[in-house]
Amino acid sequence: MAQIKSPTLFFVTSPRTPFKMRPEIALLTNEFAGEEWKGNTELQAAFMRRLATLPEFEGAISQKDPALSARDRITRGPKALGLVALDQIALTPAGENFLDDALADEALLRQLLKFQLPSPFHKANARVDATFWVKPYLEILRLVSVLGRLAFDELALFGMQLTDWHRFDEIVEDVRRFRIEKEKHKGQYKKFLYETKRRVIMAAFAKEIATGRTRTRESSDATLDNFVKTKAHNLRDYADACLRYFRATGLVTISNPGRTISIIESRREEVAFILANIPRDPVFVDDEKRYCEYLYDAALPMLMTDDKTVLDDKAVKLRAVATKQEAKAASASELKKKIKQHLEVQKRAIIESQITELKSFSKYDDVVDVFGGIMARDVYDPPLALEWNTWRAMTMLDGGTIAANLNFDDAGNPLSTAPGNAADIVCNYGDFIVTVEVTLMSGNKQYDAEGEPVARHLGDIKAKTGKEAYCLFVAPTINDSSISHFYMLHQTKVKHYGGKSVIIPLTLKRFMGMLAQSKNCGYIPAPDKVRAFCEYSRTAAASADDETEWYSAISRKADNWLSENNAS
Repeated sequence: MAQIKSPTLFFVTSPRTPFKMRPEIALLTNEFAGEEWKGNTELQAAFMRRLATLPEFEGAISQKDPALSARDRITRGPKALGLVALDQIALTPAGENFLDDALADEALLRQLLKFQLPSPFHKANARVDATFWVKPYLEILRLVSVLGRLAFDELALFGMQLTDWHRFDEIVEDVRRFRIEKEKHKGQYKKFLYETKRRVIMAAFAKEIATGRTRTRESSDATLDNFVKTKAHNLRDYADACLRYFRATGLVTISNPGRTISIIESRREEVAFILANIPRDPVFVDDEKRYCEYLYDAALPMLMTDDKTVLDDKAVKLRAVATKQEAKAASASELKKKIKQHLEVQKRAIIESQITELKSFSKYDDVVDVFGGIMARDVYDPPLALEWNTWRAMTMLDGGTIAANLNFDDAGNPLSTAPGNAADIVCNYGDFIVTVEVTLMSGNKQYDAEGEPVARHLGDIKAKTGKEAYCLFVAPTINDSSISHFYMLHQTKVKHYGGKSVIIPLTLKRFMGMLAQSKNCGYIPAPDKVRAFCEYSRTAAASADDETEWYSAISRKADNWLSENNAS
């Protein structure tokens, strides 16, 4: 049993994206079924080592204690959400639906709505000065619904204090007062936010502060300033985790560059049903057997679409089927699949409309503003914002078919970043390809994390398409080791990467300059301009004395990339 050690809410933070649990759950329940998990460090370590061999695997294993890494993967998300049973390892009925592509988002929603504090899995530590009596995801959804929209800062500061649903009205009033005060501090929001964070955290953690327990696990610094800073970071971390899991259900979306959470218009009726019908009180708090029966049940809690008549009406309303008779003749599972397929088509139409807008440069100022927010770290989920906004910029930059390896929600907003085994963006120009890789990492971490994967992704594209392919590598700053590595790959044939690799490192500022040139040139640059720029990098690498000379040459060229003179 895990202990609740903080007077604020917490959410599943590992893994960050809920659907990353699917291959891990499948591996555990397929290859280790029937085994005992608890205390079995040998099995846990074996599972972790096996997991690391999967192509979907991301992250790192503790070489010193792989069993600890395994517990982090399994007991936080899969166990807490009732997707696996661990007394004897088995897939639960809820877990079975979660592994079904057609039912995964619905299964996740049911499990989030059942997650509660306290439970037989989570009890409050006696030292915690807070009452826990809440279904956190349910009440956060209610908060978004009642307020109409919820800013990310509001979720972190006030939503994370909703430890008892009886405090709901109090939290709503806190948010409304915050908004009134925010209006009074226009132009001074950062200072106002800092002062509000400090006041809120000192009130929430008053007992810890009063008893001198201000040393955090993350640091030996026991000063009050460091304590407040750490707790503020933790609140944002949990708010982020809450939002990521909720967005995966398809109920909510987040505005871009990612500051405001709202309910997706087409799901409002379903949300209203949930809030009106699901009991707010935790259940079976002291009865693990009955709690598990409830948690593992794939049919609980009941959703609006469990009513076949309602599902029929929804399918007709969304035009997923042609007639009411066709809806009635189909099974519930068939209708859910048809609705999901229809929403995918609808989403694609929204994205195509966005592409049309982008190619007209009508969103140019917005794209520039988002890049500015990313560099200032003033957006929600900067890595996601960078990948999405770079896709928008490449769509605007020139001709070609530009595909982001992103997941989008039903409102056409970015949902999650590309999986680690594929390029971030793929630009198809007919007879050649350009991949684009983006990162916010700097220093040696940039080279360590990106150097090999970037080249591998480029090699994979070459092998898959049989076409010439190049890569743009975009980051706020470019590390010297990355420059050296990409220069070397221009010169060296590596079979695994499809021969020599033309990978061009560009600072984000320089990439934005290339976009500005494209807007101001008076025409849409043709693919041959893109290819000429990439080929210039190859030529410059062949003639340069070293990587520094090469990088200077391609940087100068990027600053004037539409020039007819490739030797600029």
